[in-house]
Amino acid sequence: MPRYFFNTRIGDELIVDPEGEDLRNPDRAWEVARQMILEVVKSEGAQPALMEAVIEVTDDDGEIVLEFPFTEALLDIPDQSATRH
Repeated sequence: MPRYFFNTRIGDELIVDPEGEDLRNPDRAWEVARQMILEVVKSEGAQPALMEAVIEVTDDDGEIVLEFPFTEALLDIPDQSATRH
């Protein structure tokens, strides 16, 4: 199973994921990156610096598999205030 690393870029700073995670494919890495972003925003709030941050998912060779802007993860959040019947 391939290993993916979830590095966070905030401005010029890169926070490196030294361990990574074994996942079945890039689609699963996309799902994990999105969940990570949602958890960070939930705990830290929508700070301006975070809204400019990007998770760079890389493979074992350090090649970028995908870049996931924090703002993109927030686009599909369902409206929690809506009443569901």
